[in-house]
Amino acid sequence: MHIIVNNTSMVPIYEQIMDQIKAAVISGELTEDTMLPSVRGLAKELKISVLTVKKAYDHLEEEGFTVTVHGKGTFVAAANQERMKEEQQKEVEKDLEQAIAKGRRCGLTEQEIRNLFEILMRE
Repeated sequence: MHIIVNNTSMVPIYEQIMDQIKAAVISGELTEDTMLPSVRGLAKELKISVLTVKKAYDHLEEEGFTVTVHGKGTFVAAANQERMKEEQQKEVEKDLEQAIAKGRRCGLTEQEIRNLFEILMRE
């Protein structure tokens, strides 16, 4: 697993880490029981604070993506298909919202955006 952080992004670093780990889990790159890098190891590799990595790992655990076993490490949790589908839907919704906003910025009417969507759905 390779994580890249963008220090100039408006997205907080812990969220960038979370998003990349979630994407790896959803895509199947990271499977159940795969051990994630240690908090210290990942912080050192990314040249960021241990607290930032810890925050990302804590949030991933709260969302059910990982489980932490004290003294052993953090592991990918058993796949909950419903949760995975929900996460994928959220990603698609986000992309669609961005596309709609861009269409509006370009001066397209609501009906023109709907027409474009219908055309693309048929392809």
